[in-house]
Amino acid sequence: MTTIPTTIPSLATIRTESTIPPLTRRRAALLFGDDSGSATAEYAITTMAAVAFAGLLVVIMRSGEVRGILTDIVRRALTVS
Repeated sequence: MTTIPTTIPSLATIRTESTIPPLTRRRAALLFGDDSGSATAEYAITTMAAVAFAGLLVVIMRSGEVRGILTDIVRRALTVS
């Protein structure tokens, strides 16, 4: 059976009990040397940017002025001079 502490330890007590080990070259290589997942994060950021750009294009394409310009371009292309 677990016991529930009746007092809450102070912040100073917590800091002295759980010290962070020094950052050595070996520990830094273990912590920061692994690049797995970085490509996935890059793909996620690129996909989000593409979705944002597509949303911007949808907003622009829905405006009447742009629709008129595009219709005019298509009519000119289909008209034989």
